[in-house]
Amino acid sequence: MKSIQRLHRELDPRVRRSLAGALLLSAGLVGGTLGVVALRVQQVQLAYRLDALRAERVAAETRLRELEIEVAALRSPARLEERARRLGLGAPTREQVRLAREYVPAGTGLAAAHRSRVAATHERIPIR
Repeated sequence: MKSIQRLHRELDPRVRRSLAGALLLSAGLVGGTLGVVALRVQQVQLAYRLDALRAERVAAETRLRELEIEVAALRSPARLEERARRLGLGAPTREQVRLAREYVPAGTGLAAAHRSRVAATHERIPIR
């Protein structure tokens, strides 16, 4: 009987290195492509977030302008006078007005009182 012989051929080491190099290059290309795609997805997400923040800022600025107008209307002298009249308030009479010494015109305020006290003290001390 005749035995069947199989041929056994060893691979060339250069072919193995070429395959390993091609595999590494392919893995690098796939990794790089995935990195670029991930960066692009992040860029799109940030663009949406930026648009949302811009819209929020515009809404806040609009609300701020509305509030400033409302404050100006509430502070208007005509509105305050009308509100005071509704509450039963009126302009004070001359007898109802009291001036604080600090706000009385020159010569009668706190500084003048201090000067007069100092002057009175000097008058009492005999000079020899």
